[in-house]
Amino acid sequence: MAIRSSRSRGSSMLCENSHLFCNIAHLIIYRNAEHWRAEGKFVYAVFYALAPYLQPVSCLGHHEGRHSIMRQLTFIRPNCFEWHDVPAPKIQSETDAIVRPLAVARCDLDLYIATGAVPFPGPFAFGHEMVGEVIDAGSRANVTPGQHVVVPFQISCGSCTSCRRGFTASCEAVPAYSSFGLGGGRVEYGGALSDAIRVPFADFMLVPLPHGIDPLTAASAADNIPDGWRAVAPQLAQYPAATVLIVGGLAQSVGLYAAGAAVALGAGRVLYLDDNRANCELAKQMGAAAEPLNLGQGREPDELFEIVVEAAGSPDALAFAMRSCRPNAILTSVAMHFGSTTPVPLMQAYYRGLTFHTSRASARNWLPDVLGCMACGKLHPEHITHKIVPFAQAADAMTDSGPKLVFTPD
Repeated sequence: MAIRSSRSRGSSMLCENSHLFCNIAHLIIYRNAEHWRAEGKFVYAVFYALAPYLQPVSCLGHHEGRHSIMRQLTFIRPNCFEWHDVPAPKIQSETDAIVRPLAVARCDLDLYIATGAVPFPGPFAFGHEMVGEVIDAGSRANVTPGQHVVVPFQISCGSCTSCRRGFTASCEAVPAYSSFGLGGGRVEYGGALSDAIRVPFADFMLVPLPHGIDPLTAASAADNIPDGWRAVAPQLAQYPAATVLIVGGLAQSVGLYAAGAAVALGAGRVLYLDDNRANCELAKQMGAAAEPLNLGQGREPDELFEIVVEAAGSPDALAFAMRSCRPNAILTSVAMHFGSTTPVPLMQAYYRGLTFHTSRASARNWLPDVLGCMACGKLHPEHITHKIVPFAQAADAMTDSGPKLVFTPD
């Protein structure tokens, strides 16, 4: 794993600006931003784009000259990360908050980005599962400095039609796929593996961490825990005490969190199938029964289930999951199938009246329920965490094959 530290060109540009000019620009931008935005003036767009380079002095991070600089882990290409010095984030709106990380988890997808198994072009700031501490907040952010919060990974406003309906993964107020630490979007929001991030729409996005929950335990509540939760919780609300099957694999922690959530929510029987023996043992710790999947040996379903979760990420596993469904069952695929086409036994699904769902998880929508279940001691995501690593070792540890890494600031 290649890793090196470098000063960004943006940092050098910052040093060349005068302290007086930056503070005057800051006053112009932020005292007039809401008015210019409402009027739709072009000057607003220009100044907004320049705002990160025209900030007054802050105590965040270290100082290069008179300007605040912080470190940020940047994905360059597979197996190559760099620590960059970049401008520290600032409040840009009255609903913004600045949050410093207390615990950052590696998402299942992060592993495959790091190894190059899935094609995500760099460079971009890395990391998107985070519990942090608010260190600054706008006047309408509804959070206060010192507060511990979960930062859902997708950017969502809470006000648009999609957000009001619970589809926070499809917020209409921001470009499609806007999120922390994944690249690919038209706007860069920074990454959790940094000294701080700016959270827009903090009045909606940030969810207070309940008292008594360790940030290390809740780090993956920003994405993977709600991803597993949404695959079983609404289904068990519809079919209480139903039987649940999880076909594990590619989405390692998501499948395991789904198993734990199903047990916590009173499923009648929870069976976890995976060829990874270590993950089967973790599923047992979560209260599920576990067996090898053994699809390579021509396995067919031994029993049928009312709720099925496919987390394996292969066409054969998806087909097996469909064949494992009872009539009128609900199947949710939480894995990403990267092929342009995926064969699906639709005739079987048709005759069984199968409901099939696949999508990105709307993490913010499910967070209150997830944290409530954790707070009452029924859901234990800490069982899935296999290693805790300091930030300084994050790049080297990123390709570790285990199900859940959690990084802590140095």
